[in-house]
Amino acid sequence: KGIWMLSLLESYTEGEIRQLISALVERYSQAMNSGGHELPLFPRTGSRRKRARARHKPCALKELEVSVSDLGLGYESDETVLFRYCSGTCEAAVRSYDLSLKSMRSKRRIKKEKVRARPCCRPLAYDDDVSFLDTYNRYYTVNELSAKECGCV
Repeated sequence: KGIWMLSLLESYTEGEIRQLISALVERYSQAMNSGGHELPLFPRTGSRRKRARARHKPCALKELEVSVSDLGLGYESDETVLFRYCSGTCEAAVRSYDLSLKSMRSKRRIKKEKVRARPCCRPLAYDDDVSFLDTYNRYYTVNELSAKECGCV
């Protein structure tokens, strides 16, 4: 958490940091002068904050029942399977690696490669293999098809 906060503060100019500190001190003073209850230091209400929370759903396992044909693996089958997948954001899982990668990209030390400077919601483990019959009565087994556990990597 400390590295993330330091990185956040480094992205502001000195003048912006002074304004932020000044606003926090003023808000704190107002809260203390009013008994400490009317004006919280960090208010939790507000439509902008609610919208931001709605967009940033944490990384989680989801599931969907689909036909084998819909999986896009080239099999023709009427059988259905439970497809589990990972969905969500990984804002809280930023590591030193991510911060350093972002810095190297901003300094143009890493230029054209496609690199991601923040973690992705991906499977950490997979369900058991899935077996099915295709429309020609051929038997297939597919491994690592459905997520069992998700995490930020």
